[in-house]
Amino acid sequence: MPAAAIRHDWTRAEVLALIDLPFADLLQRAHETHRAHHDANAVQVSTLLSIKTGGCPEDCAYCPQAARYSTGVEAEKLMSLDAVLASAQQAKAAGATRFCMGAAWRSPKDRDIPKVAAMVSAVKALGMETCATLGMLSQPQADALKQAGLDYYNHNLDSAPEFYGEIIHTREYQDRLDTLGHVRDAGLKTCCGGIVGMGETRAQRAGLLHTLATLPAHPQSVPINRLVQVEGTPLAGTAPLDPFEFVRMIAVARILMPASMVRLSAGRAEMSDELQALCFFAGANSIFYGEKLLTTGNPDTERDQALFARLGIHAMEVEVERIG
Repeated sequence: MPAAAIRHDWTRAEVLALIDLPFADLLQRAHETHRAHHDANAVQVSTLLSIKTGGCPEDCAYCPQAARYSTGVEAEKLMSLDAVLASAQQAKAAGATRFCMGAAWRSPKDRDIPKVAAMVSAVKALGMETCATLGMLSQPQADALKQAGLDYYNHNLDSAPEFYGEIIHTREYQDRLDTLGHVRDAGLKTCCGGIVGMGETRAQRAGLLHTLATLPAHPQSVPINRLVQVEGTPLAGTAPLDPFEFVRMIAVARILMPASMVRLSAGRAEMSDELQALCFFAGANSIFYGEKLLTTGNPDTERDQALFARLGIHAMEVEVERIG
């Protein structure tokens, strides 16, 4: 089927109507959209490394790295370049094509940027795509990371604007939108999604997807995270999200942002193979690969490889833009 035009003018009512569709009807529409824009059996594989763990001053209610919560996560200094490069080489050998570096900062200090830029350049030289998530960025910081060879910058919106104040008080929603603007203006690709299962309503989940789909440009990568409950955080004990509701989020993200990579992200360790297969059918075509996502668990590579084999899925190959 021909690919439908990509829209940026979705209304909230339209998004909610999609998420309310009968499950089979929604999956059929999402899968047809997926096939029109992507290889239905190819999945992009990324690995995420925490290059600076814990001690974050923010109060995100889901996050074990917030200094104010007692979660057993110890604050650590920024990793060395050699250690990061060794992890990237290991990730590449395991089949990852993108290497993401995360630091638990509210925002990096200007003195931190050259250190991260050196990591980006070294990983890029391996022939991998590069991604970083470092908190809020200024325009000069975003420009410097682009110059170093960064491909993607991750900065999630987390939730709908009207629910955001229930989970975070130390950073405004507009701060997140401003950082995304700096990232786009620097010429970087954006990786931006959110978390579901934090106690929000279906209408608020639709609100998150509506916000993402009406940004000035669709994020090239859209991670949909299912809350990983960590003891010591305020959201520990939250009623778990219905798995079918999670699949609905994947499906609607695919319909709204047809050309984007929709990433089956945090929470995958708790998902059955059958649930993951439904998500791939609904349009997910990117995963994090490896045993850990920053500080929480993730399926090991052997389990993922076995699932790919059972489903006839293959890892996507990427062309990496060379710098210099």
